[in-house]
Amino acid sequence: MSEERFYPTIPAEPQVSEWPRRNLTYDYPVVDHPSFSPTPKAEDSHHRWSSLAVIAAAVGGGIVGAVLTAALVAWAFGLPVTSKAVQPQSPNAAASPASRVTIQTSQATDAVVAAANKVLPSVVNVTIEQNVQNPFTGNVQHQRTGNGSGVILRSDGYILTNNHVVESADRVLVQIGTKDIPARVVGRDPLTDLAVVKVERTGLPAAEIGDSSKLQVGELAIAVGSPFGLEKTVTSGIVSALGRSDIVENSTSLTTYTNLIQTDASINPGNSGGALVNSQGQVVGINTLIESPSGSSAGIGFAIPIDSARGIADQLIKSGHAEHPFLGVSMASVDKQLVSDLPVESAVLVQGLIGGSPAEKAGIKRGDLILKIGDRTIAKYEDALTAIRSHRVGETVSVEIYRNGKRLTLQATLRSDAQSGQ
Repeated sequence: MSEERFYPTIPAEPQVSEWPRRNLTYDYPVVDHPSFSPTPKAEDSHHRWSSLAVIAAAVGGGIVGAVLTAALVAWAFGLPVTSKAVQPQSPNAAASPASRVTIQTSQATDAVVAAANKVLPSVVNVTIEQNVQNPFTGNVQHQRTGNGSGVILRSDGYILTNNHVVESADRVLVQIGTKDIPARVVGRDPLTDLAVVKVERTGLPAAEIGDSSKLQVGELAIAVGSPFGLEKTVTSGIVSALGRSDIVENSTSLTTYTNLIQTDASINPGNSGGALVNSQGQVVGINTLIESPSGSSAGIGFAIPIDSARGIADQLIKSGHAEHPFLGVSMASVDKQLVSDLPVESAVLVQGLIGGSPAEKAGIKRGDLILKIGDRTIAKYEDALTAIRSHRVGETVSVEIYRNGKRLTLQATLRSDAQSGQ
């Protein structure tokens, strides 16, 4: 067994409208646009405004007439004519509530506008089509089954999106300007839920890539994509949390999400594969998941950090597949209730090893408790995956374990999961 094979029990993926674990939901595409309330009939609106116009004209005429009459009387008797409404007030005079209202554009609003203008040309709508057979003619035709989003990585047509957006597609279309351009899938990585597609175009506006490792909780976050097929939609919020991890099992694969960015910027079905950007308009994440009881935005969205997403994308562009660092152990989270002599509140138990794996070569044994990998404290299973995935294939990392009442630090050289047959 390996760390990629042992997982806590997770229900199988149901239909798109539901989600098994904590209502965690892919931003799945929705074909139909939301319905809108009907507008009032034109003739009704005309009647209402016509009546209001008559009343306003009558009232206005009466006021004007009264003012003129008063002015004439004053002139005839030599009385001074004054109007408080037009006299300037002294700086210290008390102002009315209306005159105190000042509309100012905040710095946050300015940042959203500037960031949106910068990144919008680089975020595209991705349409998914599947082949269906006409029951009457027997002909096979393309039928739109949904949409997602994508980020232009390179000006020569390479676009980053989510694996779950394109994995079931027989045909992919990318909207460039007002045209839908056919795209081919360059590569998919179900383990990280990332994919790259390419259109045969040059001179495209590639997005500026930021540094997700520098993100701070509370800073501005802007989501751009095509929720419900409404392309070029911009929503804003903040970075709500960092380092979120989760494991999602669906009908075809097991996806491990590590080190996710949590945001309250509104993310809905169709945002998948779109950009999460900072105040500088730099892409710092790929919008991927939402947690919601309804399947729509509840203010809890998740994005894959661009630092790891870009690395996977580069591999997919180069070879069509991606490799991941591999330790070669099966693990389970434990705490003091399960292990009474545990020196910390919680850790990870090594349940098994693969022969010849980096873990076995490092001297790790079944029954060991992993406390740290590199400089990361390991309190649960997801922490171990995040720590392993934060390193590169071929890199040597320290692994602190607890065995027979003693702490030991071992050195493991991570290998590719592709070389390990995982």
